[in-house]
Amino acid sequence: MSNKASTTRVVLQRKDYGVVTRMIHQWRQGHVIDDDTASRMADSIAISPFDWRRATRYAFIISVACLVIAISAALDDVALMQLLARIFHSPPAVKSGFFAVAAMTIFRYGLFLRKHRPHRPYSNEAVFFLGVLALAVAIFFLGVATGADNGDYPLLFLVASTLYALLGLWFPSALVWVFGLLSLGTWMGTQTGYMSGEGAYFLGMNYPFRFVIFGAVLTTLGTAGQRPGLALLASPPSLMGRLFAMSPQTKVMGLLYLFIALWIMSIFGNYGSMTQWQNVRQYELLQWSVLFGAVAIAAVWYGLKRDDGVLRGFGLTFLFLNLYTRFFEYFWNVLDKAAFFAVLAISFWYLGRRAETIWHLGVRGL
Repeated sequence: MSNKASTTRVVLQRKDYGVVTRMIHQWRQGHVIDDDTASRMADSIAISPFDWRRATRYAFIISVACLVIAISAALDDVALMQLLARIFHSPPAVKSGFFAVAAMTIFRYGLFLRKHRPHRPYSNEAVFFLGVLALAVAIFFLGVATGADNGDYPLLFLVASTLYALLGLWFPSALVWVFGLLSLGTWMGTQTGYMSGEGAYFLGMNYPFRFVIFGAVLTTLGTAGQRPGLALLASPPSLMGRLFAMSPQTKVMGLLYLFIALWIMSIFGNYGSMTQWQNVRQYELLQWSVLFGAVAIAAVWYGLKRDDGVLRGFGLTFLFLNLYTRFFEYFWNVLDKAAFFAVLAISFWYLGRRAETIWHLGVRGL
């Protein structure tokens, strides 16, 4: 019995194996466990020879990307589109119904796979992605049938966002929920543009400024939904519980909207046309760069305070992006190109050394 137990090992990725090994060593040095226990614990773990889980995730991402490219290439093929038009020569309402049924069938098949093959989350989510595409086509033909494709695009995006959000909560599926947030952002942009008469400003805000507000709202909701005090409300069967369970995805999408919009604003400001922007001196946009940096620093600070790696990662990444964007803006035409790239090389070397120091401190802390 003991020999059988000794041959049973937990296979870990190389990074996790190193962490566990250092913990065992630290416990043995601190006399938390004896030498025999430490030896048995060390013998019970092994390094995975290949990260199959990550490879599976990347394979499905590449597969989905290739599928999107294939569909895009097919839409650009005039002869193929004419052939498909002859094959599917039917009213738009019929096409919409056909793809709606196809989407429903695909989603039901995805739920079937999830129930019977729960150990294959990536392939199950890939099936849901096909359902998302089919539902998008159904909504498009619905717009053609109702005439909404002639300018009332916000309504179509609102319908798509509502359906994706409801389906994402019902299944539940983080992938479908993310597409709901993407559609919601597209609806917000097109709706505010429509309300402003296709003008650049809505309530005095250009498009990036609106997405700064939109991203901040999503980030706040997602971050608040992950607070420990709300964990008791997050029981999976309830709608509120499923909504709280989607908080990590909501936060990530909000951070993407927020920081990308802030980065664009740090370059173009709150101007509505290229003509206006070209007549502005770069230093007049400095307040937007300061705001961008302040939000990034706040994200890093709050991420450190709450031990939130997502906030830390976004904050640090876009803080560096802000600094290097300002460097290119203010010094590209001033410095000699050799000196310019030498400064870049030195700065990246310094960042690498600091990162290495922090990493060694973390290792010693273990």
